[in-house]
Amino acid sequence: MEKHIFLAFDLGATSGRSILGTVADGKVEIKELTRFPNAVIELHGKYYWNLMGLYQALREGLVACNKEGVVPESIGIDTWGVDVVPIAEDGSILSMPRAYRDPYTVGMPEKYFEKISKEVVYEKTGIQIMNFNTLYQIFAGMETGYVPMKQAKYLLFMPDALAYMLTGEKVCEYTISSTSQILNPRTKDFEKELLEAAGVDASVFSKPVMQGTVVGTLTDALAQYSRLGKVNVVSVAGHDTASAVAAVPALDENFAYLSSGTWSLMGIESKEPIITPKTYELNYTNEGGVEGTTRFLKNICGMWLLEQCRKEWALSGKDYSYPEIVDMAMKAESFKAFVQPDDPSFANPPSMLEAIDAFCERTGQEKPANDAQVIRLIFESLALRYRQVLEDLDGIATHPIERLHIIGGGSKNRLLNQLTANAIGRKVIAGPSEATAIGNVMIQAMAAGAVSSLQEMRSIIHASIETEEFVPQLVEEWEKAYQKFITLK
Repeated sequence: MEKHIFLAFDLGATSGRSILGTVADGKVEIKELTRFPNAVIELHGKYYWNLMGLYQALREGLVACNKEGVVPESIGIDTWGVDVVPIAEDGSILSMPRAYRDPYTVGMPEKYFEKISKEVVYEKTGIQIMNFNTLYQIFAGMETGYVPMKQAKYLLFMPDALAYMLTGEKVCEYTISSTSQILNPRTKDFEKELLEAAGVDASVFSKPVMQGTVVGTLTDALAQYSRLGKVNVVSVAGHDTASAVAAVPALDENFAYLSSGTWSLMGIESKEPIITPKTYELNYTNEGGVEGTTRFLKNICGMWLLEQCRKEWALSGKDYSYPEIVDMAMKAESFKAFVQPDDPSFANPPSMLEAIDAFCERTGQEKPANDAQVIRLIFESLALRYRQVLEDLDGIATHPIERLHIIGGGSKNRLLNQLTANAIGRKVIAGPSEATAIGNVMIQAMAAGAVSSLQEMRSIIHASIETEEFVPQLVEEWEKAYQKFITLK
């Protein structure tokens, strides 16, 4: 196999990276070039992403690539979902993008459903109702008189906005568009009726493009600045989870996946969307995947709880490292109390520690006695929530779910992996931790003709990485814990 080199920009809700990926001899290798922070910025009660800071970080990534002495065949960008950048008719960026954690969308779905019913919205989109979905962000912007939204000629999702900044060309990639609750997964196009009910013209979004589409080349200024020349920027699976799922090292379909990070996303891969009264009742989502597949999944509030607790601890002088956190949890007593991670009270509380205490108090449980107990509570609660979602998937999937593949940064948490195996009562396979970056690179490889299909991608990934297996332990104890967990409201 010829040697192919690609540049991937992988941006999450807390940090971003530039990654050099090499595909050759039936293997894929990645190398981190740069890493940079990404944080929500509050200004006058509104919450934004620092778009210009991210653009500068991408510029530095281009320079770092040049310093490696290589010119990539293409560049691909993936980010988190739902958030959009308003663009003026002349191409000017009207505002920094509002962040999905901005509370201005609270209560907006209910208000929107006065125009179009919740049932109709779900039937048209198959997307889990969450107040921060793009549909409700747009509606909230129009309802509150947010000027950039009112003046926007175009709206670009985050990876598409960054690609626009690199190339000057505007597209809407399919997988990132599918997170919006505006896209119809059957027609793979935006629903005009939903946009007009939100108060904007349907033309703010262009027809989605599929992975492998060449967006454009680096602008003359960037080509010169980076010394890379006019490299193609390619639409990969723009939603980071879609890129991550493409990197699941599975050799058959009998699996569920868990993309573990700030958010945990658990689901199955389906050839067609699954939109039924049952999936509506359970509030499951149908997002776009590679090769036109559907990622049928549930959004679960993952390590967000722990990340917020860590921030509070750091402010009081307790800056725990991740190994310290795992060690503390291992030494803490099991099954003292649980929380429901997806309870609305944990969405963006002023104090996560106080929110956890309040939930325990409200549900008649003992509050955590110390920091170690808080960590243990979060890990066990997540594992039990994973079982709850997996049982729903068992009743919906058309194939048996024999194992759970955990991918993303959370796959490195061996304790949580073992707790998850204990809770779900089936094998857990952890890795790759760099699934999103690997998926981004491999989709570029497919666009370049170096890989022919999704299954070939997965075979190459399977041959390239080491995974770790976890088998269930303490089954009876975990069964008792689960029965208690499912009673918590």
